[in-house]
This record gives sequence, C-alpha cells and structure tokens, in this order.
Amino acid sequence: MMKEPYLFLILLLVIGFIAKNSSLMIAITVLLILKIVGLEMKSFSFLQSKGINWGVTVITIAVLVPIATGEIGFKDLSGAFKTPYAWIALISGMLVALLAKGGVRLLADDPQITTALVLGTILSVSIFKGVAVGPLIGAGIAYAAMKIFSFFT
Repeated sequence: MMKEPYLFLILLLVIGFIAKNSSLMIAITVLLILKIVGLEMKSFSFLQSKGINWGVTVITIAVLVPIATGEIGFKDLSGAFKTPYAWIALISGMLVALLAKGGVRLLADDPQITTALVLGTILSVSIFKGVAVGPLIGAGIAYAAMKIFSFFT
C-alpha cells in the first residue's frame, strides 16, 4: 500500500494536470523524485526553509529584467507618477508586498494552512481560469483577513 504523502502528491499532480498548472506539476514531480530517490530527509527541510526566498528572488529577477534590458528607464519612472493609475499601481505594489510579508509569517507559524491555500489556488485555476500566483499572496490575504477577524471577535 502506498503511503499517504505519495497518494496526496499524486492526487495534486492529477489536479495540476487537469488544471494545466505546469508550476504545480513541476513542483510535485520534483518532490516525488526526491522522495523516491531517498533524498527527502536531506532536502525537504532545506527546501522548506529556503524555497520561499529563492522563489521571491527569481520573481524579483523576472520583474527587473525590463530595467536590465533598457525597456524601462528613468524617463518611464518619472512619467509613472503623472497618472492616477500609476499611483494606484504604486500603492497596490506596496500593499501586496506587505500582504506577502504577513503570508510568509503565516506559512511559517501555521504550515498546514498551505494545503488550503494550494487547494484554493488549484480550484481557482481550474474552475475560474485564474492565474496561479502561488500560496504566498494567498497566505498574505488570509493573514490580513484573520487579523481583521480576530479584531472583531
């Protein structure tokens, strides 16, 4: 009989396939390979502790590529503050970064919440054709909602 982690990962792999979520499928495949090869003891705690930082670094690199290629320069930066939409985008970027900070804290303090966040992401991608931005922002939104909820209770 297969162990529960394998079954759970395979179920998520099938859901990722149905939802056409390549990031999820790649992540699950890597985890399954590490488990099958027997490297889970050495790699899982390392990945869990460093993975979010690596992901944020890769995303930051991707966001900064237009600056490195010259697509975005100082002229664009100064022009960006001339429209109300640019100010909305600036404030939104700041709020998302603050939400992600809360999300990192929530995932560190309550890792089982990751299951609900991943499931919510998968459902949104498969049912509503959403975009899987990962559990970090979802955790940040959940963190903010939990803080608001606890304030009123």
